[in-house]
Amino acid sequence: MTQFRPDIHSEADVQRLVDTFYQKVNQDELLDPVFNGFAHVDWQRHLPIMYDFWSSLLLGTSRYAGRPFPKHIPLPVDATHFTRWMQLFEATVDELFAGPVADIAKERAVNIATMFEYRLRKRNPLSLL
Repeated sequence: MTQFRPDIHSEADVQRLVDTFYQKVNQDELLDPVFNGFAHVDWQRHLPIMYDFWSSLLLGTSRYAGRPFPKHIPLPVDATHFTRWMQLFEATVDELFAGPVADIAKERAVNIATMFEYRLRKRNPLSLL
């Protein structure tokens, strides 16, 4: 029996997506050391920024006005990290939601990951082999 999954329609949905995704990141063997070991992410500060970021992208709230890429430049990441990030993000969306906005969330995440990986490779061609 297929369980009903709603689409992403509200701030509560965005927060649920972000919280669930980052719980997975924090338990992941590949990504946890980057976020918590290298970057020492302050989750109480970071999560509300991510709520604003995804709310802007998915609900059109325009609450996020930052520049996310520069913060990623010093991170020790390669193509495997971006692949894993996408796997966890898509799995989280599919676990919680279904519908046009959920599909947009996955499309936007692919675009972001692809662009970040490209820009990091362009900065340091040997880092993402």
